[in-house]
Amino acid sequence: MIDMSSLRPNKGAKKGKKRVGRGPGSGHGKTSGKGHKGQKARSGGAKPIWFEGGQMPLYRRLPKRGFKNPFRVEYQVVNLDTIERNYSAGEVVDTKSLLEKGILKDEKMPVKILGRGEISKALTFDVEKISESAKSKIEKAGGKVNVKES
Repeated sequence: MIDMSSLRPNKGAKKGKKRVGRGPGSGHGKTSGKGHKGQKARSGGAKPIWFEGGQMPLYRRLPKRGFKNPFRVEYQVVNLDTIERNYSAGEVVDTKSLLEKGILKDEKMPVKILGRGEISKALTFDVEKISESAKSKIEKAGGKVNVKES
């Protein structure tokens, strides 16, 4: 009868560890499979993965251009036409409500409202940034804009 205690791996499935430097009878004695001399035969002779045999390495051959500003703030942009489709009058447009409606993907990135499209509902906007055109359209429709500091 087969049960958990009688299970065994197939013959030859489990191979023993190569024990190097254990005499000539083992087949891996003397030089321990490293051949004779040379960098790879020596202790600490491992080269880093990016080493190209002394050839000028790729990271030094490629041109370095431009500047990446570490303080740049990336905004998730939402246009007025998207808000017009997804909100009804009197609602508050903020990061939380935009996430709930599936308009935003990332809750940590700040939100900027842009002015593409028209808006006909009076909404309250509580976001990090808003364009001038969007602000004027919202106020014209009777809405309020609160720009919070991010």
